[in-house]
Amino acid sequence: ACVHYLKSILVSDSTIAITGGTTMAAVAEMMTPLTGAPNCLFVPARGGLGERVENQANTICAEMAKKAKGDYRLLYVPDPLSEKTYQSITSEPSIIEILNLIKGSDTVIHGIGNALTMAERRKASPEQVEKIKQGQAVGEAFGYYFNQQGEIVHKVRTVGLQLEDLSDSQHVIAVAGGESKAQAIASYFKPGKSNVLITDEGAAQKLLREISL
Repeated sequence: ACVHYLKSILVSDSTIAITGGTTMAAVAEMMTPLTGAPNCLFVPARGGLGERVENQANTICAEMAKKAKGDYRLLYVPDPLSEKTYQSITSEPSIIEILNLIKGSDTVIHGIGNALTMAERRKASPEQVEKIKQGQAVGEAFGYYFNQQGEIVHKVRTVGLQLEDLSDSQHVIAVAGGESKAQAIASYFKPGKSNVLITDEGAAQKLLREISL
């Protein structure tokens, strides 16, 4: 469904930013040549999570670009970072160049995670996990953790797209499914930073039954 939607909106020479995760890996697997939108450039929305390489944004970005018959650029930085390392890395000319491409993306495709699952994947410290629990976070996207009201209760320092950058993109597409993701989806959409949700019947039915967006 995501690939089908992309083909309906993309034009030639578009720049598409992709996050990591298993859902994005599944989207990449289903990608086919973008014959109606040649010369598209795919970029990772953020650095690596230190997780399995097939779920990292760089890997997914390259795979999607190859299947779409487009081009790609990669971002070689770890994620998350300390403040000192962040300031050092983001002053590098090569990193500035790719970050400008990422922040200027026409289209962003991203997943939405369950808060505690993502904290574990990011190898969050016990203090960070406690902060996420205390804040009653249920959803995560772009390194931000949201409670049921859509309020940000924790933010991980990352190199790449920030929530405030999304307003510069024409299309911001969230892709998430499964009943277990319903609360996370609702929490992320409360601030309304994305304009399209691609989901499945399990999540949609639960959203309709229990959660008012």
